[in-house]
Amino acid sequence: MKIGIPKEIKNNENRVSMTPAGVYTLTKAGHTVYVEKGAGLGSGFEDREYAEVNAVLCEAEEVFANADLIVKVKEYLSEEYHYLREDQMVFTYLHIANNADFANALLQSKTTAIAYETIRDASGSLPLLTPMSEVAGRMAVQIGATMLQKNNHGRGLLLGGVPGVFPAEVVIIGGGTVGLNAAKIACGLGAIVTVFDINANRMSYIDDISGGTIHTAYNNEYNLRRALKSADLVIGAVLIPGAKAPKLVTADMVQTMKKGSAIVDVAVDQGGCIETIDRVTTHDDPYYEVYGVSHYAVANMPGAVPRTSTTALSNATLPYIMKLAEHGVEALKNDPLFLSGLNTHQGHITYQKVADALGMDYVDPTSLLK
Repeated sequence: MKIGIPKEIKNNENRVSMTPAGVYTLTKAGHTVYVEKGAGLGSGFEDREYAEVNAVLCEAEEVFANADLIVKVKEYLSEEYHYLREDQMVFTYLHIANNADFANALLQSKTTAIAYETIRDASGSLPLLTPMSEVAGRMAVQIGATMLQKNNHGRGLLLGGVPGVFPAEVVIIGGGTVGLNAAKIACGLGAIVTVFDINANRMSYIDDISGGTIHTAYNNEYNLRRALKSADLVIGAVLIPGAKAPKLVTADMVQTMKKGSAIVDVAVDQGGCIETIDRVTTHDDPYYEVYGVSHYAVANMPGAVPRTSTTALSNATLPYIMKLAEHGVEALKNDPLFLSGLNTHQGHITYQKVADALGMDYVDPTSLLK
């Protein structure tokens, strides 16, 4: 199969969808890999490293024109929509539940689009979302700690405090992969950490592994409203695979927060779980203020640490890419767990929660893959 690796063009998106090691595996198996010139530079991978493993280095137009399978990191931007075509598969973080324009472009082009974020494994987890969730969760605390500095218009707090001085209070909404990784880092820095969730088993797990140093609380409006009044840093870590994130923190809740406190909404690429997150920001201009509270709403957080995140992502996606390279769309037909990644095919929405979020018709993918 012919596989294309284009350069990401989203603001400050320095990741690349495949490392030279991944390309080596594919070319050794007899596949042709087209890599856009300069695609790996942001992650520290030079063109010569791809050339050494027999990649075909070329311009973007050639990558998209030649490939049967396009492998990306982020969704297509509007200036890339014209590359979409019916006889091509796209494998990337789609996040179309919150992006009707991209969804419509995929439907009109009849492109087969497979989303990293909705593929499940035998345990029911999301193996291609996990590595970036781990990165984003850990980054959220680093970013939040910086936002609390006075020079960044924060409260002037050191997250972990010092002996004799209270540390900051961190509220994390969601105890999944993002939330747990954020909690580990915040707790490790000495902050007072509370994770809100609705899954009793998950809260018991967090309590057990942390020895009670990470507090847990049932996520209802009453509990959350009380916690936000004293919180210094709030991290939104809510995920419903393929669907928009629910708005759990309302504008009036944010209004009760302390001036100079901070919010980092990791769920922003799915619409965000904070009502006052009403826009997506970029690494160039990441913050804005509402009610005296600083908001961070960058949708591609791991793009700021591309060497780490590219390697982690490529390690996770490569087995799936190999299946697509060997079997094409038949790889989905033969594997129900892989099929859960199919979001659009032949001009139809093939993932129920995406269809619901967009208010569009859903078509069972098994009826199309006969």
